[in-house]
Amino acid sequence: MADTRNADLTFGATDYLVHMAAVNTTSPAGLADPAVAWQCLGWTTTEGGLFKIEEESKDVDAAGSLEPIRTLMTKSTKSLQVTFLEGINPLVRALYDNVPVTSLQPTDGVASYAFPDKPNDLRYAFLFDTMDGDKRIRLYMPNGKVTERGDEQPQTEDVMPVQLTFKFYKGASNAAAVTRTIDYGDIDVSGFFPAP
Repeated sequence: MADTRNADLTFGATDYLVHMAAVNTTSPAGLADPAVAWQCLGWTTTEGGLFKIEEESKDVDAAGSLEPIRTLMTKSTKSLQVTFLEGINPLVRALYDNVPVTSLQPTDGVASYAFPDKPNDLRYAFLFDTMDGDKRIRLYMPNGKVTERGDEQPQTEDVMPVQLTFKFYKGASNAAAVTRTIDYGDIDVSGFFPAP
């Protein structure tokens, strides 16, 4: 068996970008820069994003067997947590406060809006781009919403961070909840895929 270890396959994010668009907006082809329909949510902390896949299963037990005879996959949830640094960015603020972005359009420089009594089910498409030199990873989610929000703490010693947790659902025409695209840069990975 060939040794395929390659230090260039390590990945250390040098930048992390989050974009949003209307729900079910098509992902840019490959890793192309997002078009006008996509809007950037601004600076994030150096931690970037924390992507999680949580799966749940149920064992089926039966008489005559000491081990389960079958395991049913009952749930697979995909979520991503990001802390944004632009505490009054209208897009970030709208996601945190769970109001339409148009609520934050200022009149004479001031925006005023009421928090919803009943949570809105506001959904968007999201792109999460991570770069490391010429290597790049993109996560595309056609149908996501914010399901958890960190505590809000304006402070004098640092900027006010805005922590959001996004949850992702299947898109239009049963499109996958999450699609990952990887650009290996100029790294030769052919050794991982031997010819048949």
